[in-house]
Amino acid sequence: MVTVADENTGSRTRGEEAVRFTSELIRIDTSNRGGGDCKERPAAEYAAERLAEAGLSPLVLESAPGRANVVTRIRGSEPGLPALLVHGHLDVVPAEASDWSVHPFSGEIRDGVVWGRGAVDMKGMDAMMLAVARAWGREGRGPRRDVVLCFTADEEDSAEAGADWLVRNHADLFEGCTEAIGESGAYTVHTAAGQRLYPVGAGERGTGWLRLTARGTAGHGSKPNQANAVTRLSAAMARIGEHRWPVRITPTVRAALLALGAATGVPLRPDQVDDPGFDVDGYLERLDPAAAKLIAGTLRNSANPTVLQAGYKTNVIPGLATGQVDGRTLPGEGLAAEFEAALDLLTGPDVDWDYLHRSTALTAPVDAPIFAAMRDAVLAHDPGAVVVPYSMTGGTDAKQFSQLGIHGYGFSPLRLPPGYDFQGLFHGVDERVPADALRFGAAVLDDFLSTLG
Repeated sequence: MVTVADENTGSRTRGEEAVRFTSELIRIDTSNRGGGDCKERPAAEYAAERLAEAGLSPLVLESAPGRANVVTRIRGSEPGLPALLVHGHLDVVPAEASDWSVHPFSGEIRDGVVWGRGAVDMKGMDAMMLAVARAWGREGRGPRRDVVLCFTADEEDSAEAGADWLVRNHADLFEGCTEAIGESGAYTVHTAAGQRLYPVGAGERGTGWLRLTARGTAGHGSKPNQANAVTRLSAAMARIGEHRWPVRITPTVRAALLALGAATGVPLRPDQVDDPGFDVDGYLERLDPAAAKLIAGTLRNSANPTVLQAGYKTNVIPGLATGQVDGRTLPGEGLAAEFEAALDLLTGPDVDWDYLHRSTALTAPVDAPIFAAMRDAVLAHDPGAVVVPYSMTGGTDAKQFSQLGIHGYGFSPLRLPPGYDFQGLFHGVDERVPADALRFGAAVLDDFLSTLG
């Protein structure tokens, strides 16, 4: 018989392992510099060892030397139910140690906070996944559904060595999975009025990374030149950066507007949102700033210039100039085509553009039972909070897994204190996560995965 004392001890162990595993994973430098410059293998082996200690049989799968992924399936008690994919990536973006208060790969735990690159994006979630699986192994319990745990490489670049490779080469490992949870959702957002919001991701903008190429006439820097490649590229980049994209309210954003309005005392009726004349920007100005921030970046397609390359000497006009643009597209019929048509106009006749990398935009139903189960799991541990849907401005590995017909949600639960700029720490300096947030997240994740039918 399991006593209350046993349950409390088990909860403490699960929480402490989530904290310890986060710290230890941070110490394994898996910086992804792009172009294949990353080695996730040590972190993959670490995760596989923790899973094997729980009695599981994880597979470590390399797409290229050092580019390792880990997959294991935990059998559910009700085999007639669909399987659930739970995924987290092992790679992180680079960090410059001189910019940080602590070394970014120290995993230091100071004053109840775990510091280091990957604390929020997303080795903390990886650690919670490991801690929950081990709790099940120790306590002889598990999920109702089959749960596939997947730790991927290369999410911080193109996913070519990670989720994309797994989908193309090992789709059988995800057999029966109809839904998935991953990063960027169910973290606390505090409003000015003291409400606690937990946004759960139910959509992602698509990725369209672009290369721009301008050609002109090379020549001496002292002479007039009406075919200057640098000038042509610069003008195109300026037009792209200054372009105001039209509002397009997707189903997920529509649901978010209604839910956030009701939660923060600025309610909307569905017919107001659906009115073509609805001034959504004006509405966001009336909404709580923290709530408005969840929506503002997902109302439009976007394109931000990020890289410029041209020339080799001050007094030489080059014949070629190139640039890169981070483009993002909303889900919806015709919106990707609208994005491309706008790029044709903005680049003009003297600049060509093509895709460096692209992936589809996603949307997942917010009226599905799985969304209700996520909400219930959060509220069981934070009564009085409000769970709302939202769409992510960027993207995750859910894009790759969607190719298998899997609906992806952002659900990496964390209870955060007021004033904690969670989104600002993604890819930021002094990335860190409170240890209590990880303990909370592991408990919520355990309840959700254990009870989901």
